[in-house]
Amino acid sequence: MAIMCSGLFSTFLTGDTASSFAAAPPSRFSNLRMVRSVTYATVSEPASATGKKPRGIMKPRRISPEMQALVGLPEISRTQALKHIWAYIKDNNLQDPENKKIIICDEKLKKIFAGKDQIGFLEIAGLISPHFL
Repeated sequence: MAIMCSGLFSTFLTGDTASSFAAAPPSRFSNLRMVRSVTYATVSEPASATGKKPRGIMKPRRISPEMQALVGLPEISRTQALKHIWAYIKDNNLQDPENKKIIICDEKLKKIFAGKDQIGFLEIAGLISPHFL
């Protein structure tokens, strides 16, 4: 017996269909079953909720006065700083309209990004490193 599906597995093998294979004896496939397991996406809990201290790029650190002027906080993690910078770029429409990968720096961003007029979006993470004390 073969049941056709439109999913990843096209045929469900039972003892009847296994006998159609000439190379293998039917008894070898008589107990073959395919089982799908259901998976659920879970949201990770913040480090404070699990009792763990944040480490690495998630750990809040003191930042330079230039970064404080943009972010508005004296301590922040690298990931949160990147989120604030991207929000500032989007709110002030500072991406090049023809190439969204290029950021056009205003005065606040020039202070953070070493005085450059334009930067690529991949340069952001490297240019903010000196601002974490």
